[in-house]
Amino acid sequence: MYNNRDLTRLPLVERHEITKSILRFESPRVRIADHFTVPATDMLSAIQGQGLEGVVAKSKDSRYEIGKRSGSWAKYRLNSGQELVIGGYIPGAHGVDVIVVGYYRGEDLIYVARVRSGFVPASRRQVFARLKPLLISKCPFVNLPERHKGRWGEGLTAADMEK
Repeated sequence: MYNNRDLTRLPLVERHEITKSILRFESPRVRIADHFTVPATDMLSAIQGQGLEGVVAKSKDSRYEIGKRSGSWAKYRLNSGQELVIGGYIPGAHGVDVIVVGYYRGEDLIYVARVRSGFVPASRRQVFARLKPLLISKCPFVNLPERHKGRWGEGLTAADMEK
């Protein structure tokens, strides 16, 4: 709603223009993305050339549909491949709850993230059965433990690692 007017029924380009007219300030945290009308291959090349993660493409005449994922927009990720190594896990009710992954920089194993998605109970048990005999007492990551949790609660502190 803006000025007692429901904007959800307006096409994307109109909502975009209204938003730009309302948010007239400079901020490093809030930016309104420009929209481009270029072939997808050109956009993806530009995104990749800048080392960005991906792009969201929306139909310029699309309406805002609350709580729905309609076919009028698409997200395209450009993943730069990186081979990761399992360096630890956090146990759970079905075996492994989370795997802890990193990559090698020379001889050093660098912590990257915890991965939880993509596991069903059967695969959690299978991974746990394979990892349990490999358990070591020393942390294999050179950059762990971290002193503090990150901005969104990421990171592995010494207390987390004791689990």
